[in-house]
Amino acid sequence: MAFCHPEPQAKGLVIAGKCEILRRLRRLRMTKKEPYCHVHKLVTLRIAQSQLLFNAFRLSIKSFWIFKMNPNTTRSQDFLDLLERAKRGRLKLYLGFAAGVGKTVRMLKEAQALKQRGVDVILAYIEPHGRAETADLIGDLEVIPRKQFDYRGITVEEMDLDAVLARRPEIAIVDEVAHTNVPLCRNRRRYQDILEIIDAGINVICAFNIQHLDSLNDLIERVTGVVVRETIPDTFVKEADQVVTVDLSVDDLLERLKSGKIYTEDKIPWALEHFFKIANLSTLRELSLLEVAESLGRRPPSGPDEPEMAGKTSPRALGRVMVCMASASPRARTLLRKGSRMAGRLNTHWFVVYVETPGEAPTRIDAETQRHLLEHFQKARELGAEIVRLQAGDPVPALLDFARSHGVGHIVIGRSHQPWWRKFLGRSVTRRIIEEAAGFDVHVISFEEEE
Repeated sequence: MAFCHPEPQAKGLVIAGKCEILRRLRRLRMTKKEPYCHVHKLVTLRIAQSQLLFNAFRLSIKSFWIFKMNPNTTRSQDFLDLLERAKRGRLKLYLGFAAGVGKTVRMLKEAQALKQRGVDVILAYIEPHGRAETADLIGDLEVIPRKQFDYRGITVEEMDLDAVLARRPEIAIVDEVAHTNVPLCRNRRRYQDILEIIDAGINVICAFNIQHLDSLNDLIERVTGVVVRETIPDTFVKEADQVVTVDLSVDDLLERLKSGKIYTEDKIPWALEHFFKIANLSTLRELSLLEVAESLGRRPPSGPDEPEMAGKTSPRALGRVMVCMASASPRARTLLRKGSRMAGRLNTHWFVVYVETPGEAPTRIDAETQRHLLEHFQKARELGAEIVRLQAGDPVPALLDFARSHGVGHIVIGRSHQPWWRKFLGRSVTRRIIEEAAGFDVHVISFEEEE
């Protein structure tokens, strides 16, 4: 679309204003009702007002042209967000399915290659785990000394976050992302340290295993029988600019384990009997490949057709996800993880909606229930959800009205634990949502496998 320069039209406004003033001046001279000095002041005032109008018009046209150039920029905050993203560092993740697949080795090899190309790269934290192959790859790379803390009579070493920020390299290599820091550290978790490094404008390359992803925690426990205590929120993975899987066949990984390249001799039998079973490793490998595939789907489109492609993959086009939360849900964390995985696969926004009925007012529910509810909200935020609290006498219409007004396409709800007589009468919340949610895909999550 051709764009006409606004200046001639704006000047026309000034000319029109002057003509009006001259006409009024002629009328005043003909009637002789006002002194000439008053008319002179009037002319000066009108010309000044016209010039102000001209300047405002030019600014409005320029603002319109900027918005026209970028259809995605709908508010001033978008531009500020763009500036903030430009200041932040980039994040690259190496994702593996088990210990020993070669994540740390890949990071060290990349660091050596970057150094040979003249890039300022440091090792902010590397854990060789006693493996000679990994230790040899460190070579002449600059290593930031670890910071020591005296905690409960024990000396604990952690990544020196302040030293990394003061050094300000171009790229920092960080291992053991799922690690929990000693309570004396500024951040509770290492992934939070990484986010702080990125916010400082430093690029980060890091690695972790798929079993540490928070949304898969229940599935990992059910498949492997191992409870993973240290997890990483899915929002951290979504921050990554690049996710690379470090793949290895299950047979090759077991061969590395048996040859002592992963654990010491005394730990090998226990590992083979528990975590390093063929079925477990095959499932974990499949999950890691699936996560990388989903991360590619979450990447924003780039290139000359970016605005058009972004419109085609908007959250509203795919249907947002809404997880219905109850105050006394015994399996709320599982429900949240299911919703997070679904939103990740669809590459869309998701909500956690809680409807506070008169019987669930803060003054009428016990302190333990309130504490669990707040913990569930915090977990939902870590998983990337938007928390919505509604107040209504009947939760079903409130949930459906919110879904219709916010572009929701998928409703996730847990199987009802209400008494049998309410189910028989068709008054359970789950049954009512299924019957009344015309136009929505309703996903009823069963927890029987986990009980």
